[in-house]
Amino acid sequence: MSAPDLGRFIAGFRRFQKSWFCRDHNLFENLVEEQSPKALVIACSDSRVDPALLLDCNPGDLFVVRNVANLVPPYEAHTTTQHGVSAALEFAVRSLKVEDIIILGHARCGGIKTLLSGAAGGRDDTEFLSRWVSIAAPAQERVQESCPHCSEQELHRACEQESILVSLENLMTFPWLRERVEQGELSLHGWFFDLEKGELLGWDAATKTFQPMVRECI
Repeated sequence: MSAPDLGRFIAGFRRFQKSWFCRDHNLFENLVEEQSPKALVIACSDSRVDPALLLDCNPGDLFVVRNVANLVPPYEAHTTTQHGVSAALEFAVRSLKVEDIIILGHARCGGIKTLLSGAAGGRDDTEFLSRWVSIAAPAQERVQESCPHCSEQELHRACEQESILVSLENLMTFPWLRERVEQGELSLHGWFFDLEKGELLGWDAATKTFQPMVRECI
C-alpha cells in the first residue's frame, strides 16, 4: 500500500476522532467500560459492503462479524477446530444478549462466484477459500434444481440470496441460539443489498421471497 493511501486512512481516523472524541459529549465515555449492541450483523468482507456505513450506525450500535460471502457454518460440538464465527455468535447471543441477528448478503459477491465456478468442489488451487464457501453448497444445489435453465447471472443472484437462507438455517443449529429464538427473545433476519440498484431487500417468510425494504432512488 502506498504512503498516500495510508495517509488517507490516518486522516480518516482524525475525522473519526474529531466526531466521537473531541465533542462536548464524548460517546465513548459510555462505551469504554462495556458495549450493549442490540443487533448482530453477519456481513461479507467485501470492501463495498460495510454494514455500519450502509446502515448509518454509531459506534456501539452493531456487533459485526464479516467473512467471505457472509456465511454461518453449522454448529459443531466437542471439536478441536477453531471457529471464529461460532465464537462470535456465542459471545453476541450468550454474553451480549443481542435481540436481532441480521445476515446481510449482497449482489456481485465474489465468494458466491467462487462457489459457482466449481472451485468449492476442489477444482482450484486455493488453500482455504474453496472449503469455506462450500458452506453455501446447499444453496447452489437448490438453485440449480429449481432453475435449471437460468442464465449465469440469474443463477448467481439466486444463489447469493439462497445462501442467506442457508446461513439462517445454520444459525438454528446452535442450541442456545435456537432456545432464545423459540422463547421470543431473539429474531433472525435475512437482508440483501443490491449494490447495482442501491436497494435493500428483506426475506419474507410468508411469500418466501426477498421483498424491497428500501427501494432504489428515483
